[in-house]
Amino acid sequence: MSAGFVDVDWAGRPVRIEHAWIAPERAGQPLVLFLHEGLGSLAAWKDFPQRLCDAVGCRGLVYSRPGYGRSTPRAPDEAWSPDFMHEQAHAVLPAVLAALGVDPVCEPLWLYGHSDGGTIALLYAARFPQALAGAIVAAPHILAEPMSLASIRQAREAYSQTDLRARLARYHDDPDSAFGGWCGAWLDPRFANWSIEDEIASIRCPLLAVQGLADEYGTLEQIRGIARRVPGTALMELADCGHSPHRDQPAHVIEAVGGFIRAHPHHPRPTGTAA
Repeated sequence: MSAGFVDVDWAGRPVRIEHAWIAPERAGQPLVLFLHEGLGSLAAWKDFPQRLCDAVGCRGLVYSRPGYGRSTPRAPDEAWSPDFMHEQAHAVLPAVLAALGVDPVCEPLWLYGHSDGGTIALLYAARFPQALAGAIVAAPHILAEPMSLASIRQAREAYSQTDLRARLARYHDDPDSAFGGWCGAWLDPRFANWSIEDEIASIRCPLLAVQGLADEYGTLEQIRGIARRVPGTALMELADCGHSPHRDQPAHVIEAVGGFIRAHPHHPRPTGTAA
């Protein structure tokens, strides 16, 4: 993937967004937009988006959220609040789509979100219920669980005492920006009661929720809770898989996602409905 940049407005200030297109020549085919995890970026996906798009025969779009990758870093005094994923879903993602000329009303748009990116995908689908052809969420969060917060506290310790910072520097121009924003928001005392369980009930698009049985950041209640609130949700629970299904079992995930997209070629949208 060859990255480019586009400027968008976020919270009253311009930010530069790193992004890359996959197979833009596949005109007329569905577009899959990839939303990375809490410590991810465009580069951290490696070749998974390309492999998935090639297998499905679709186009792809990948970007690094503000504070990540080569996008505008978080300012040193900028603290992300517990609703930071809402801000990304309701403000930043629509701004990125508009800046890149993607109109979900006019073309089939799928979201593939991992971890925090999966939560952002759910929040976008809930806020804009007619905007998506469908969504795939892998290891998403719909509520804060004690094990999730414990794992993030362990990551905070690893960041200060191991080579985690150096490893993240491979994927972020400013690893302190990415790690500090993510860790600070999740470990804010207010996050202990965070939940989007009620919000996601308005989702109307086809939805596939994927989680590993050995996920260290959440129990299966995360995706089973989605299924209880969004009728028709397809679940995939993977043995021998941790928090990153696209890394632990890429072939299995690609096969399942390809089948799911092909099974839902068009999501009906009422005439005259805007995104």
